[in-house]
Amino acid sequence: MRQPIIQVDAFTNEPFTGNPAAVCLLIEPRDERWMQNVAREMNLSETAFLHRQGDGFQLRWFTPTTEVDLCGHATLASAHVLWEEGHIEPDQPVRFYTRSGLLTAVRKGDWIEMDFPAEPERPATAPPELIEALGVMPEYVGRNRFDYLVSVASEDVVWAMNPNFALLKAIPIRGIIVTAPSSSETYDFVSRFFAPRVGVDEDPVTGSAHCCLGPFWSERLNKSELIGYQASARGGVVRVGVKGDRVILGGQAVTVLRGELEDVPAENVK
Repeated sequence: MRQPIIQVDAFTNEPFTGNPAAVCLLIEPRDERWMQNVAREMNLSETAFLHRQGDGFQLRWFTPTTEVDLCGHATLASAHVLWEEGHIEPDQPVRFYTRSGLLTAVRKGDWIEMDFPAEPERPATAPPELIEALGVMPEYVGRNRFDYLVSVASEDVVWAMNPNFALLKAIPIRGIIVTAPSSSETYDFVSRFFAPRVGVDEDPVTGSAHCCLGPFWSERLNKSELIGYQASARGGVVRVGVKGDRVILGGQAVTVLRGELEDVPAENVK
Protein backbone atom coordinates (compact mmCIF):
# COMPACT_ATOMS: atom_id res chain seq x y z
CA MET A 1 0.00 0.00 0.00
CA ARG A 2 1.40 3.38 -0.97
CA GLN A 3 1.92 5.93 1.80
CA PRO A 4 0.86 9.54 1.12
CA ILE A 5 3.43 12.18 2.04
CA ILE A 6 3.02 15.96 1.92
CA GLN A 7 5.68 18.65 2.00
CA VAL A 8 4.83 21.93 3.70
CA ASP A 9 6.79 25.16 4.07
CA ALA A 10 6.30 26.27 7.67
CA PHE A 11 6.58 29.69 9.35
CA THR A 12 5.82 31.40 6.06
CA ASN A 13 2.93 32.11 3.70
CA GLU A 14 5.12 32.05 0.59
CA PRO A 15 6.24 28.82 -1.13
CA PHE A 16 9.97 28.08 -1.12
CA THR A 17 10.61 30.15 2.00
CA GLY A 18 10.32 29.25 5.68
CA ASN A 19 11.24 25.74 6.78
CA PRO A 20 10.16 22.71 4.71
CA ALA A 21 8.87 19.64 6.52
CA ALA A 22 7.51 16.35 5.21
CA VAL A 23 4.36 15.01 6.87
CA CYS A 24 3.33 11.34 6.83
CA LEU A 25 -0.13 10.58 8.21
CA LEU A 26 0.48 6.87 8.59
CA ILE A 27 -1.95 4.39 7.07
CA GLU A 28 -0.64 1.79 9.52
CA PRO A 29 1.97 1.85 12.32
CA ARG A 30 5.56 1.66 11.10
CA ASP A 31 8.75 0.93 13.00
CA GLU A 32 11.52 3.40 13.81
CA ARG A 33 13.89 2.01 11.20
CA TRP A 34 11.36 2.64 8.42
CA MET A 35 10.64 6.17 9.68
CA GLN A 36 14.34 7.01 9.90
CA ASN A 37 14.88 5.76 6.36
CA VAL A 38 12.02 7.89 5.07
CA ALA A 39 13.45 10.94 6.85
CA ARG A 40 16.86 10.25 5.33
CA GLU A 41 15.25 9.90 1.89
CA MET A 42 13.34 13.17 2.25
CA ASN A 43 16.57 14.87 3.43
CA LEU A 44 14.73 17.76 5.09
CA SER A 45 15.54 19.09 8.53
CA GLU A 46 12.49 17.20 9.87
CA THR A 47 9.98 14.61 8.73
CA ALA A 48 6.86 14.19 10.89
CA PHE A 49 5.00 10.90 11.37
CA LEU A 50 1.45 10.87 12.72
CA HIS A 51 -1.14 8.26 13.53
CA ARG A 52 -4.42 8.38 15.38
CA GLN A 53 -4.26 8.00 19.15
CA GLY A 54 -7.43 8.45 21.20
CA ASP A 55 -8.66 12.03 20.85
CA GLY A 56 -5.57 13.14 18.92
CA PHE A 57 -2.48 11.96 17.10
CA GLN A 58 0.83 10.48 18.12
CA LEU A 59 3.54 12.66 16.57
CA ARG A 60 7.21 11.81 16.10
CA TRP A 61 9.93 13.86 14.42
CA PHE A 62 13.04 12.61 12.60
CA THR A 63 15.96 14.50 11.09
CA PRO A 64 17.92 12.69 8.36
CA THR A 65 20.06 11.11 11.10
CA THR A 66 18.07 10.83 14.34
CA GLU A 67 14.76 11.18 16.19
CA VAL A 68 14.34 14.41 18.19
CA ASP A 69 12.34 15.29 21.30
CA LEU A 70 10.78 18.56 20.16
CA CYS A 71 10.19 20.26 16.81
CA GLY A 72 8.10 23.32 16.07
CA HIS A 73 8.00 23.66 12.30
CA ALA A 74 7.08 20.03 11.60
CA THR A 75 4.33 20.28 14.24
CA LEU A 76 3.01 23.39 12.51
CA ALA A 77 3.18 21.56 9.17
CA SER A 78 1.36 18.55 10.66
CA ALA A 79 -1.51 20.67 12.00
CA HIS A 80 -1.74 22.46 8.65
CA VAL A 81 -2.04 19.12 6.82
CA LEU A 82 -4.66 17.72 9.20
CA TRP A 83 -6.92 20.73 8.65
CA GLU A 84 -6.21 21.11 4.95
CA GLU A 85 -6.83 17.42 4.20
CA GLY A 86 -10.05 17.36 6.24
CA HIS A 87 -8.90 15.05 9.04
CA ILE A 88 -9.85 17.71 11.60
CA GLU A 89 -12.65 20.26 11.33
CA PRO A 90 -11.35 23.81 10.78
CA ASP A 91 -12.67 25.07 14.12
CA GLN A 92 -11.36 22.12 16.12
CA PRO A 93 -7.99 22.10 17.96
CA VAL A 94 -5.41 19.43 17.21
CA ARG A 95 -3.90 17.38 20.04
CA PHE A 96 -0.46 15.84 19.57
CA TYR A 97 1.04 13.24 21.90
CA THR A 98 4.82 13.54 21.73
CA ARG A 99 8.09 12.86 23.54
CA SER A 100 7.68 16.34 25.04
CA GLY A 101 4.17 15.72 26.31
CA LEU A 102 0.87 17.01 24.98
CA LEU A 103 1.13 19.77 22.36
CA THR A 104 -1.93 21.50 20.93
CA ALA A 105 -2.59 23.67 17.89
CA VAL A 106 -5.49 25.96 16.98
CA ARG A 107 -6.31 28.04 13.92
CA LYS A 108 -6.46 31.81 14.28
CA GLY A 109 -7.38 33.17 10.85
CA ASP A 110 -4.44 32.57 8.52
CA TRP A 111 -2.20 31.71 11.46
CA ILE A 112 -1.70 28.58 13.53
CA GLU A 113 -0.93 28.86 17.24
CA MET A 114 0.81 26.01 19.08
CA ASP A 115 1.03 25.52 22.83
CA PHE A 116 4.58 24.34 23.65
CA PRO A 117 6.67 23.98 26.80
CA ALA A 118 8.95 26.90 27.61
CA GLU A 119 12.62 25.87 27.51
CA PRO A 120 14.44 28.75 29.28
CA GLU A 121 18.22 28.74 29.35
CA ARG A 122 20.56 29.25 32.29
CA PRO A 123 23.95 30.96 32.18
CA ALA A 124 26.64 28.59 30.99
CA THR A 125 30.33 28.56 30.18
CA ALA A 126 30.83 28.08 26.47
CA PRO A 127 33.34 25.41 25.47
CA PRO A 128 36.27 27.02 23.60
CA GLU A 129 35.42 25.18 20.38
CA LEU A 130 31.95 26.74 20.37
CA ILE A 131 33.25 30.30 20.20
CA GLU A 132 35.93 29.30 17.70
CA ALA A 133 33.37 27.57 15.49
CA LEU A 134 30.95 30.51 15.53
CA GLY A 135 33.65 33.14 15.02
CA VAL A 136 31.77 35.76 17.06
CA MET A 137 32.23 37.51 20.38
CA PRO A 138 29.30 36.54 22.65
CA GLU A 139 27.69 38.99 25.03
CA TYR A 140 25.99 36.13 26.86
CA VAL A 141 25.99 32.32 26.72
CA GLY A 142 23.26 30.13 28.18
CA ARG A 143 22.13 26.54 27.87
CA ASN A 144 18.92 24.57 28.23
CA ARG A 145 18.28 20.82 27.90
CA PHE A 146 18.56 20.99 24.11
CA ASP A 147 20.81 23.84 22.99
CA TYR A 148 23.33 26.57 23.69
CA LEU A 149 22.03 30.12 23.31
CA VAL A 150 24.58 32.75 22.29
CA SER A 151 23.59 36.41 22.35
CA VAL A 152 25.66 38.81 20.24
CA ALA A 153 25.82 42.58 19.92
CA SER A 154 23.81 43.22 16.76
CA GLU A 155 21.67 41.83 13.98
CA ASP A 156 24.53 42.45 11.54
CA VAL A 157 26.70 39.98 13.45
CA VAL A 158 23.98 37.33 13.18
CA TRP A 159 23.58 37.80 9.43
CA ALA A 160 27.34 37.78 8.75
CA MET A 161 28.16 34.51 10.55
CA ASN A 162 29.82 31.69 8.63
CA PRO A 163 30.27 28.91 11.22
CA ASN A 164 32.68 26.00 11.09
CA PHE A 165 30.19 23.13 11.06
CA ALA A 166 32.83 20.44 11.58
CA LEU A 167 33.76 22.04 14.91
CA LEU A 168 30.12 22.57 15.88
CA LYS A 169 29.32 18.93 15.15
CA ALA A 170 31.80 17.82 17.80
CA ILE A 171 29.95 19.66 20.59
CA PRO A 172 27.69 17.19 22.45
CA ILE A 173 24.43 19.13 22.23
CA ARG A 174 21.49 19.25 19.82
CA GLY A 175 22.10 22.76 18.49
CA ILE A 176 23.28 26.33 18.90
CA ILE A 177 20.98 29.37 18.84
CA VAL A 178 22.60 32.70 17.98
CA THR A 179 20.49 35.79 18.57
CA ALA A 180 20.49 39.59 18.74
CA PRO A 181 17.96 42.39 19.06
CA SER A 182 16.36 43.34 15.76
CA SER A 183 17.36 46.58 14.10
CA SER A 184 13.89 46.73 12.50
CA GLU A 185 10.67 47.91 14.12
CA THR A 186 8.92 44.92 12.54
CA TYR A 187 10.65 42.32 14.75
CA ASP A 188 11.83 42.17 18.35
CA PHE A 189 14.80 39.88 17.75
CA VAL A 190 16.57 37.85 15.08
CA SER A 191 18.21 34.45 15.32
CA ARG A 192 19.92 31.62 13.49
CA PHE A 193 20.08 27.96 14.47
CA PHE A 194 22.82 25.42 13.78
CA ALA A 195 22.50 21.69 14.49
CA PRO A 196 25.12 19.69 12.56
CA ARG A 197 25.26 17.06 15.31
CA VAL A 198 21.75 15.93 14.38
CA GLY A 199 22.32 16.21 10.63
CA VAL A 200 21.18 19.81 10.04
CA ASP A 201 23.97 22.35 9.48
CA GLU A 202 21.58 25.32 9.55
CA ASP A 203 17.86 25.00 10.18
CA PRO A 204 15.86 27.60 8.20
CA VAL A 205 13.26 28.36 10.92
CA THR A 206 13.27 26.59 14.28
CA GLY A 207 10.09 26.62 16.35
CA SER A 208 11.59 24.76 19.31
CA ALA A 209 14.44 27.29 19.55
CA HIS A 210 11.79 29.96 20.15
CA CYS A 211 10.72 28.05 23.27
CA CYS A 212 14.04 29.39 24.60
CA LEU A 213 14.20 32.67 22.68
CA GLY A 214 10.74 33.72 23.89
CA PRO A 215 11.54 33.67 27.63
CA PHE A 216 15.04 35.06 26.98
CA TRP A 217 13.84 38.16 25.11
CA SER A 218 10.66 38.54 27.15
CA GLU A 219 12.76 39.14 30.25
CA ARG A 220 15.13 41.55 28.51
CA LEU A 221 12.52 43.53 26.57
CA ASN A 222 9.84 43.36 29.28
CA LYS A 223 7.29 42.06 26.77
CA SER A 224 5.18 38.89 26.80
CA GLU A 225 4.25 39.05 23.11
CA LEU A 226 7.16 39.07 20.66
CA ILE A 227 7.92 38.57 16.99
CA GLY A 228 11.12 36.86 15.91
CA TYR A 229 12.74 36.62 12.50
CA GLN A 230 15.03 33.69 11.75
CA ALA A 231 17.72 35.07 9.48
CA SER A 232 18.50 32.03 7.34
CA ALA A 233 18.68 32.07 3.56
CA ARG A 234 14.99 31.05 3.39
CA GLY A 235 13.89 33.16 6.37
CA GLY A 236 10.75 32.90 8.47
CA VAL A 237 8.61 34.66 11.07
CA VAL A 238 7.62 33.26 14.48
CA ARG A 239 5.22 34.93 16.86
CA VAL A 240 5.94 34.06 20.50
CA GLY A 241 3.66 34.53 23.50
CA VAL A 242 5.25 33.77 26.88
CA LYS A 243 2.83 32.39 29.48
CA GLY A 244 4.64 31.09 32.55
CA ASP A 245 6.07 27.67 31.78
CA ARG A 246 4.45 27.58 28.33
CA VAL A 247 4.99 29.47 25.10
CA ILE A 248 2.49 30.04 22.30
CA LEU A 249 4.24 29.77 18.93
CA GLY A 250 2.42 31.32 15.99
CA GLY A 251 3.17 30.76 12.33
CA GLN A 252 1.75 30.26 8.87
CA ALA A 253 2.21 27.36 6.47
CA VAL A 254 1.76 26.52 2.79
CA THR A 255 1.66 23.14 1.04
CA VAL A 256 4.15 22.78 -1.82
CA LEU A 257 4.12 19.08 -2.74
CA ARG A 258 1.94 15.97 -2.49
CA GLY A 259 3.21 12.49 -3.31
CA GLU A 260 3.26 8.82 -2.39
CA LEU A 261 5.92 6.53 -1.02
CA GLU A 262 6.14 3.14 -2.69
CA ASP A 263 5.49 0.13 -0.46
CA VAL A 264 9.11 -0.98 -0.11
CA PRO A 265 9.45 -4.62 1.03
CA ALA A 266 10.70 -4.99 4.61
CA GLU A 267 13.81 -6.92 3.54
CA ASN A 268 14.94 -3.84 1.57
CA VAL A 269 14.76 -1.50 4.56
CA LYS A 270 18.24 -1.05 5.97
